[in-house]
Amino acid sequence: MKRRTIGIVDYGVGNIGSLERSLSALGYRCQTTSNPDTLAASDLILLPGVGAFPTAMAALHAHDMVGFLQERAQSGQPLVGICLGMQLLADRSDEIRETSGLGIIPGYVTALENADWHIGWNTLEAASSDPLVKPSDGRVVYFNHSFVLRTSPEYVIGVARIDQGMTPFPVAIRRENTVGLQFHPEKSQTAGLQLLSDVIEGLCRAA
Repeated sequence: MKRRTIGIVDYGVGNIGSLERSLSALGYRCQTTSNPDTLAASDLILLPGVGAFPTAMAALHAHDMVGFLQERAQSGQPLVGICLGMQLLADRSDEIRETSGLGIIPGYVTALENADWHIGWNTLEAASSDPLVKPSDGRVVYFNHSFVLRTSPEYVIGVARIDQGMTPFPVAIRRENTVGLQFHPEKSQTAGLQLLSDVIEGLCRAA
């Protein structure tokens, strides 16, 4: 069986080291690069991200990645955004100032309601029968964010809630071969690695 290659977008905004280690542990080849040809030749593109939305979008523009990622998603190449990388898939964000996103998944990014931060371990709840996330329903994964992507229910495949009285919010989204994960699967131990493998294999088989 061919060993899949994961292209990690290197644009200076992301926790790349832990992703590389996790993907290597799962048996994937990693190519961390900002070279469009190398990313386009990979089986799946992974968009990491930490920090503020405007800074990350500015970095994507500086590396000529915005149009490229939009074209790759439109072509059907599997694309996964993690943490801030998920938020960047949206149309816009009001973090710090209103900033346009990649516009790959319709929606907008805004601050969490009734909470300043969502950090630590929490339960992932499957919001649909999507096979990428359904096997991980009820598993505990690691979060670290204060903004959330609001989108149409048709794109939401996983949710979380800070407490039982709080309305659940999207933490896993999908539009065709593009997926966003608000949590950090690479920091979520065995449960996270299994989910990451399920997402990668499911998307690559569907491509």
